[in-house]
Amino acid sequence: MRILHTSDWHLGRSLYDRKRDDEFSEFLNWLTAFIKEKMVDVLLVSGDIFDSTVPSNHVQKQYYQFLSSLMKSCCRHIIITGGNHDSPTQLNAPSELLKGFNIYVVGAVNGKNVRDEIITLKDTAGKPELIVCAVPYLRDKDIRTVEAGESIEDKASKLIEGITGHYQEIGRIAAEEKLINGGIPVIAMGHLFTTGGCTTEGDGVRELYVGTLAHVGADIFPACFDYVALGHLHLAQPAGDLNHIRYSGSPIPMSFGEADQEKKVILADFEPAEVTITEYPIPCFQQLVSISGDEDLIAASITKLKEEDSTAWLQVDYIGKLTSSEINQKISDIVDGSKMEVRRIKNRRVADKVLNREHDLETLDSLGLNDVFARCLDAHEKTGEEREGLLRTFEELIQSFNEKDVNAQ
Repeated sequence: MRILHTSDWHLGRSLYDRKRDDEFSEFLNWLTAFIKEKMVDVLLVSGDIFDSTVPSNHVQKQYYQFLSSLMKSCCRHIIITGGNHDSPTQLNAPSELLKGFNIYVVGAVNGKNVRDEIITLKDTAGKPELIVCAVPYLRDKDIRTVEAGESIEDKASKLIEGITGHYQEIGRIAAEEKLINGGIPVIAMGHLFTTGGCTTEGDGVRELYVGTLAHVGADIFPACFDYVALGHLHLAQPAGDLNHIRYSGSPIPMSFGEADQEKKVILADFEPAEVTITEYPIPCFQQLVSISGDEDLIAASITKLKEEDSTAWLQVDYIGKLTSSEINQKISDIVDGSKMEVRRIKNRRVADKVLNREHDLETLDSLGLNDVFARCLDAHEKTGEEREGLLRTFEELIQSFNEKDVNAQ
């Protein structure tokens, strides 16, 4: 049996207000062809299907056209779990209908009944062949009880206990099902941040819970899992040193910071008593290029790309004494007549005036939300208990915003 693992599509995402619909369409067309070429039996998508909880009609059409394209292919089963960017109600709305086409969607956990996340797939003869623990993004309210007066550390500890307990319970049930069904493979899915996971500056990967302590270790996953298909981190990587627990990463660069990453999908081939894991590169559908330097270096770099007939999108980090209007005009003149687009120009001279830097290379993009709020508190000389209370309130507001399901009734 051949399994394909992908995640973090973020359909509908823009780059500095530039829609990327063409890139996503090219990726989904490539993925359809790849699945057919490699004779994939099961497709797993581990969260963040959409970039927003309210995807546009066009973005939803892309999603459903892709699912439709696989219905008569070699891919017999599709399992989709929700991520922190997804609306559970939006994902789950057509789930009963899609189930009739062997497409299983788990947008969120269903109370305490983890059995709803366990899906036993059957072969064409109706014989069980694979158990999938389709665990979506575990929201704070799903795994932790709130107590008055608890600290951020207490909350983080409870979150880790809740996530661990969820996987231990679902693993216990899956192990029982595995024995009953003759030792068939067990796969788990998840959308979370494991300790030591690598991120990229500007990739938009959020801390999932209040504070920054709730990163789980890869050792929370029970031994009965033959493969763990994770989402949330945009760089394809194993979790710790465990090769069978992996992030597939995002399929296209979500920011200029990801431009140099080789994007991948992962194939897991299951043979009796053995699983073979192989990474396959995804083509680049839109080149992103960052250029940093003074006006001469920028001019030379853009001119070279222009001579190569490049269609790249550019991010320019200008370091010099020209005003914003002067450097913007200079870059516009050089790019004029080419197929390139300038998506953003950062003027380090202007940034120096408005940002209280701690070091020369620091930019607003490199600061997290908590960092920016902390600078604000510094500027207003907030200290002691008042500062701690404001920080806690701010983190809880961000947590609430990140998890809000605007489609919920």
